[in-house]
Amino acid sequence: MGHVITVAQQKGGSGKTTLAVNLAVAFMRAGRRVALMDTDPQGSAGRWFMARLEAGGDPGLEFSTASAWGVSYEVRKLAKDHDIVIIDTPPKADSDLRPALREADLVLIPVATSHLDLWAVEMVLYLAEREDKPALMVMTRNRPGTRLAQDVAAKAQELNAELAQAALANRVTYAETLGHGRAALEAPKGPAHAEVTGLMREIEIALGL
Repeated sequence: MGHVITVAQQKGGSGKTTLAVNLAVAFMRAGRRVALMDTDPQGSAGRWFMARLEAGGDPGLEFSTASAWGVSYEVRKLAKDHDIVIIDTPPKADSDLRPALREADLVLIPVATSHLDLWAVEMVLYLAEREDKPALMVMTRNRPGTRLAQDVAAKAQELNAELAQAALANRVTYAETLGHGRAALEAPKGPAHAEVTGLMREIEIALGL
């Protein structure tokens, strides 16, 4: 059975889809069989995948959607044939999110550019803890050296939560590639390559891969 990564954050605009698709491509390029599932009604990951198909060629990964009640069935089906299943979830923390948390081997919680993101982390951490699932906070749109970056690190310690050492900086390449059905690793080599690869390696260690 494959490993399931659920990307969850109560606040919208935190970079959930950016995190999900960049990790999906990173694992794919590392030789893993990858499936990406979109459970968010906004369908951002689905639009990314359709743009990827329209660009031509083999997308390199499987894509699926599911509503809350169908998540468990679909995830288990995908995990039989894939090494990594990544679930992009709706920006809310309620009963719709729980099936995706229940199936997770690791919960990733993106934290973007504001303290609102940081405050919203607590509910997702609480739900992950209730399901007895390990969680990892990830800085997205990070601005190193800022007060927010320091506050996130402090808050992670206060909440007894893991904070990934690798962070995705606030780079244009993430938005540009997303809009064309691509990922940062498929753009010319730059700092984003090291960020995504570093995060993928941390996740591999967390999953015992």
